[in-house]
Amino acid sequence: MHQVASIITNDDSKKIVVLSALSGTTNSLVQIGEFLSRKMLKEAESTIDDLYKHYLDFCPSLVEKKEYRNKVRSIIDEHFTFIRSLLNRSFSGVYNRELLAQGELMSTKMFHQYLQEIGVNSTLLPALEFMAINQNDEPDMDYIKSHLKDLLDNTEEADIYITQGYICQNALNEIDNLKRGGSDYTATLIGAAIDAEVVQIWTDIDGMHNNDPRIVDKTYPIAELSFNEASELAYFGAKILHPSSILPVLQYNVPVQLKNTMEPDAHGTLISSEEKTKQVKAIAAKDGITAIKIKSTRMLLAYGFLTKVFEIFEKYRTPIDMITTSEVAVSLTIDNDEYLKEIVEELKIFGQVTIDKKQTIVCIVGNQIAEKKGLVRKIFDALEHIPIRMISYGGSKYNVSVLIDTNYKKEALQVLNKGLFDL
Repeated sequence: MHQVASIITNDDSKKIVVLSALSGTTNSLVQIGEFLSRKMLKEAESTIDDLYKHYLDFCPSLVEKKEYRNKVRSIIDEHFTFIRSLLNRSFSGVYNRELLAQGELMSTKMFHQYLQEIGVNSTLLPALEFMAINQNDEPDMDYIKSHLKDLLDNTEEADIYITQGYICQNALNEIDNLKRGGSDYTATLIGAAIDAEVVQIWTDIDGMHNNDPRIVDKTYPIAELSFNEASELAYFGAKILHPSSILPVLQYNVPVQLKNTMEPDAHGTLISSEEKTKQVKAIAAKDGITAIKIKSTRMLLAYGFLTKVFEIFEKYRTPIDMITTSEVAVSLTIDNDEYLKEIVEELKIFGQVTIDKKQTIVCIVGNQIAEKKGLVRKIFDALEHIPIRMISYGGSKYNVSVLIDTNYKKEALQVLNKGLFDL
C-alpha cells in the first residue's frame, strides 16, 4: 500500500484508484464460506480468527500515528463483527456474496486512512453505489455511467478517489461480484464510463510477455499491443489480464497500460486501438481444455447439422473455443466441462462421440499473422515432434491456434519461442 501511494501521487492528475483485497484475503473468505455452508462452524471460526490476526498484524505496519491506528483497528473490528455474525445465521448465497465483499471494503477504507495520515487529499467512492450487473450478470454500463457521474458530482472534490474492485450490486439490489477479471474489470469499466485518458493496471510483472515466463527462460515484455491482439492473448491464457477486462476499453477506445508495481519506471505494455507491425507478438497457452469429436456418416451434406450441434452447447451455456470439420466428423473444444455428461448424451444421437481431456490450446498471436506467408510452416517445423490434435487457422486474422495434449505444453512453448522469436 505504501508503494501504491507513491505511484498514485507522483503527478497532479486526478485519479480513481481501484483496489483489491489484501493478499490472501479472498481465498480465506471463500474457505470460510465453504465451512459455513457445510455447517463446519469450528473450522470457520478458526479461519476467521487467523484472518483477523493477519489484519491486526498488518495495521501497525500500515499507519504510524495512534489516531490512525485506532481508526484502522475500528475498521477491522467493524467488518470482522459482521463476519463473525455469520456463525449464528442460516448461511445462504446472499450472505456468501456479502462475505466475499469484505476484503475490498476493508482494504479501501484502510488505504484511505493511510492517505489521510500522509496528507493526501483522497475520498472514498463506494462501488456498491454505482457498479452494477444486470439479470444476465453482465455490467450495466448505462447504470454505471449515470450513477458514477452523479456520485462524482455530489462528492467532495479530491485528487485521489478510492473505490473497491470486484464487488457490485446485482439486478436484485443485492451485494454481488463481477466474477471475471475482478479489480481489473472494475477499472476498465470505470475508465470507459468516465472516458479516462488511460487505465493503468498495476501487477507484479512488467507488462504482457511474448511467452509464459514461468515456463520459458527467454521472454521479454511487449511494448505495444492492439486491443484485438491483447484480447486473443488474454482469452487464450495470458494470466496478467482477464479477457473480459478488454471489452469496455475496446468499445470506448480507452488505452490501457500494464505496469509493474515494484518497477514503476519500467515501460510495461501499452494496449490501444493502433495496429502497427504485421508480425508474431506473443504465444499463450490455455489449459483445462476438453476436445469432443462427433463422427457420423449421416453428416455428409446434412443441412442444419452444425446448427443442431451448437444448439446443444447453447442449451447448457457452454462456449466453444475451437472447431474443425470434415464431411464425416466435427471436432470442437470447450474449457468448461460442468455439463459434459449431459452434452455427450445429447450428441450421441448424431453418431459416435469421443472425448479427450487434459488438452491445451497454444495460441500464436499478432496483427494479421494469418495472412503472413510461411508462418504455418514455421509453426509446424517447431512442433514437428509434438502430436497436434487440431489446428485453427483463418478464423481470426490475429491468431493461429493448435490443440495439443497438456503433457506437451512446456516443450511446445519452448520450441515455438525458438522457432518464432529465435530465443
